[in-house]
Amino acid sequence: MKQTFTLRFGIIAALIFIAALSRVLPHPYNFTPLMAISLFGAAHFTRKWQAIVIPLVATWLSDLFINNVLYQSSDFVWIYQGFYWQYSTYLLTGILGLFMLRKVNVSRVLGSSLMAALLFFAVSNFGVWVGSMSYPHTLNGLLTCYAAGIPFFGGTVLGNVFYGAALFGLFHILQHRWDAIKLPLQSN
Repeated sequence: MKQTFTLRFGIIAALIFIAALSRVLPHPYNFTPLMAISLFGAAHFTRKWQAIVIPLVATWLSDLFINNVLYQSSDFVWIYQGFYWQYSTYLLTGILGLFMLRKVNVSRVLGSSLMAALLFFAVSNFGVWVGSMSYPHTLNGLLTCYAAGIPFFGGTVLGNVFYGAALFGLFHILQHRWDAIKLPLQSN
């Protein structure tokens, strides 16, 4: 039985890391796998800490590659300025997934993908407003910042749905073709 869980873990982790690395491919603004991998990890890892930590590590490693190989600067970039706003949404998305995706089905994956997009929109744009001088620190400035973020929201939703469908769909197919990665039925 331990081998089953080890194989299952390896496949889930591999799908998450591959999806995270897909960020290097050309894509529309905000069309990324980052919230989808948080939801996918939350739905399928058997340990809650893995569901949260592994998608965050995959995201950070893809950030390291993007910030230091694709967009080289004079100094090595371990973390970028304001990262905590984005990473807090990935963390919260994982927690959201732990609650919403206890049972995985299409409507729950779509619903959690939309909620994750709304969460990312709210938190990341608030972070832009707080952390920059681009908008006055007034209610009107905050609303203007949110309005400026609207064109990017569609990419977030589409990325969540696309990558969610790819990850959950592929894993569903693998589970039906490969018994070794299915979870055993729980006895009541």
